[in-house]
Amino acid sequence: MSNFEDYISSRADSYFKRTRQIVRRHGDRRVTYAVFMRRPVIFCPRLALDWVEGAARERDAEFHIELQFEEGALVGAGETLLYISGQMSDLVDLETIYLQRLGAPCVAAYNAYEMCVDLPSVEFLAMDARHCAGDGMADLMAYAASVGSERARIENGAIGFVGSANDGTAHYFDQKEGFGTMPHALIGYAGSTVRAAELFHDTFPDIPLTVLVDYYGREITDSLAVCTRFLDLVQAGSLSLRIDTHGGRFIEGLDTASSYAILEQKVPEAIRTYRTETELRWLVGTGVTAAALYHLRSNLDKAGFNKVKIAASSGFTPAKCRLMGQVGAPVDVIGTGSYLPENWFETYATADIVAYDGRAEVKVGREFLLQKKS
Repeated sequence: MSNFEDYISSRADSYFKRTRQIVRRHGDRRVTYAVFMRRPVIFCPRLALDWVEGAARERDAEFHIELQFEEGALVGAGETLLYISGQMSDLVDLETIYLQRLGAPCVAAYNAYEMCVDLPSVEFLAMDARHCAGDGMADLMAYAASVGSERARIENGAIGFVGSANDGTAHYFDQKEGFGTMPHALIGYAGSTVRAAELFHDTFPDIPLTVLVDYYGREITDSLAVCTRFLDLVQAGSLSLRIDTHGGRFIEGLDTASSYAILEQKVPEAIRTYRTETELRWLVGTGVTAAALYHLRSNLDKAGFNKVKIAASSGFTPAKCRLMGQVGAPVDVIGTGSYLPENWFETYATADIVAYDGRAEVKVGREFLLQKKS
């Protein structure tokens, strides 16, 4: 048995494997599968198709694949994504594995698309790898972000996702290497935020500098100190400040009352509209909020550092991005892995046989999957 067949044997659902044995013993049939999802998605078939085509080569089989949409298309719930035809003995035990490579990225791409549309002037970085269950999932999610982002660029002129956090997935964004400058660990190692920035710039002088400023809880003080230290980068527009303040505290200089006051001054309609408790937390609560972003921007501009960009991270889900877009939060870059599907059951793709030897037949209730006669 080949390595491929060993892999299929260990990973395919047992009832598919047993069905294959029955079919091979009692007579093969040519079948057509319809694949669909139960929620709206952005179609991301490439990695699943790459695997299916590889399986065909391994089995010296011929599969006929009919895509019903182009990559990046918006597909409604229950619409057939694609049809796959071939001998039943070649296809029946592949379903488990190719569906794993299809459903989740279609949902993640939809999330990424919405985020980019809601914040079209923001550069997004895909920082999902640490949240993924292995590098296979990391590939699926980075690919999804690139597809959803591309649709937002075409439709809305959004900047979208410009890169990822590691080299292995950088190619999905037409990059040679991952983006990112410093984790909190480097600041602890250096002993100060300014010193960490100096160490990074000394080691990587040609990489635009993004400095993490929340380690010591002095987001404003340390931001201004970094800008003063790197005036040449400030003038060149090559310095960014990143806030990743966790949800356990306010950023320096803010509390609940002052957060409301900032939004009252900058965007009063933000707090005069009905908001859920979660939305209020994103506006005026702890962590990286709309008020926090306005507060940092105001302090930078007051000090003459209006060319310095603000990068933000920490829980930027599609819903949080939508709200930040609504209130015009001043942010230039968002690093996020929160486009990953939140409700995993929504990622389930399903495949049903809709024809045996050219004769249309499907289980009761799935007639909507039958191929339309041309």
